[in-house]
Amino acid sequence: MLLFTLHPCSHKNRRAIAVMLILCLVVFVPGLSARELTDTNIENAVERQLLSDQAVPAYRITVESENGIVSLAGTVGNILAKERARNVTEAVKGVRSVVNMIQVSPYQDKSPVRLKKDVIEALRMNPATSIFDISVNAEENKVILEGTVASYKEKQLAGTVAKGVSGVKSLENNIKISYPAQRSDKQIQDEIEQGLMWDALVDHALIEVAVENAKVALTGTVGSAAEKTRAMGDAWVAGVKQVDVSGLEVARWARDPDLRADKYVPKSDEKIKLAIITALTVDPRISNEADITVMVEGGVVTLKGTVDYLQARRAAARDAGNTVGVLRVRNNLKVAPLPVTLNDTELEENIKDALDRDAYVDEYDIVVNVRSGVAELYGNVNSYYEKMRAENVASTLAGIYFVNNNIVVSREWAPYYYNPYLDQDDFPPEDYEWYNFTPSFQKKNDSRILENIEEELWWDPFVNSDEVEVQVEDGEATLTGTVNSQLEHDSAVENALEGGAVSVNDKLEISPLIPPEKN
Repeated sequence: MLLFTLHPCSHKNRRAIAVMLILCLVVFVPGLSARELTDTNIENAVERQLLSDQAVPAYRITVESENGIVSLAGTVGNILAKERARNVTEAVKGVRSVVNMIQVSPYQDKSPVRLKKDVIEALRMNPATSIFDISVNAEENKVILEGTVASYKEKQLAGTVAKGVSGVKSLENNIKISYPAQRSDKQIQDEIEQGLMWDALVDHALIEVAVENAKVALTGTVGSAAEKTRAMGDAWVAGVKQVDVSGLEVARWARDPDLRADKYVPKSDEKIKLAIITALTVDPRISNEADITVMVEGGVVTLKGTVDYLQARRAAARDAGNTVGVLRVRNNLKVAPLPVTLNDTELEENIKDALDRDAYVDEYDIVVNVRSGVAELYGNVNSYYEKMRAENVASTLAGIYFVNNNIVVSREWAPYYYNPYLDQDDFPPEDYEWYNFTPSFQKKNDSRILENIEEELWWDPFVNSDEVEVQVEDGEATLTGTVNSQLEHDSAVENALEGGAVSVNDKLEISPLIPPEKN
């Protein structure tokens, strides 16, 4: 029996109780273990993944699937949660596309004047977006962004910052892209093809790229809806006016060799290094003032040098980790903020204001102390995700060298599961020094855990479950077999934890899918 104590007057705690009750029902529904791509099983798999995600109020979302096209409906408190629900759904095997009808009902009802002011402040205080030429308008709970930036990624980042402001119900992103220079269709096509090939989150072998008058068309086949979305983002390179992915079909549900041809052949350290440098160059969170040295030895990446704020440090590591051929990233980057005239008291106020604006943590009373640019956070939140979110908010502000996150998590028995296909501001739990979740008890017997893990592996479109063997004893899952990338390896371990394992004995080997390149 699961025992926990929650204050009955807490709105968020009542939601936590509801989630746990639904989770219990979903886990024990007869027939859930059926491994067939029926609409009923797809619905159950999506619901289970939503329930596992701490940033989505799954109990307020309904799921329906028809021929693999999943419709989401219900209500969430902010736009990021709505988009996250879609992203979680796309990363389930069998989902061909998502119709997102979720409504956004903000917990705070702000006037247009207040909403405009908060979005302007959020964009101004973020070092990456502070340099953008953007104007903000608000109508009721709708925010309108206009202006000009230099890349699609910059436009998306500005939108993400605005969506993270509490009270924003909808966003109209009218920002235009003005590229520094014109590029030929051939240059654009070559860069897109290279980007797809080096992106560890896309199996690109059956994707065809065509470019005419800077308009891109992707056709062919991918293995999941999440990969289709990721491929579209990869296609928005410098010079592109439009991207059409209507001809890109989602039709393969396993780690099909046809999708992965040439993907995981051994790559030279020098090629991996160049791919990482390219990824860092186009990430708007990493400024031109950053001084980053990339070293690669045997697939192990070491990042050295300086960036100007904390979130840029994590972003650099994620860019490197999402590159094909990378086995591990050693992040030795230091934070060297650009010259600021703010004292510690002013930095404290900036963090407090940012937390009060944030759509996820604005309800909490978080205490902030700053000493010599080091921020200390205290208070109570409901989940590990919210604790991470509070730290990310503080890490985004200029002038902060480090964050000591002392926030207490009420639901400390509920782990945070990381999915690399979610929005760009999420980072793995291991990126946070304080995250050391250890289950305090075994929730299910070994046979139930084994069944759940095998199900998680099978429904994950990024893991070849046929190549991973699972044994469970006293709650510990032992994984053996072969995977083809570090990301597939990490996904398999996450699947084991989501399946209820108390701990994971990782014996998986990472090896190429096909023989090495002759050169």
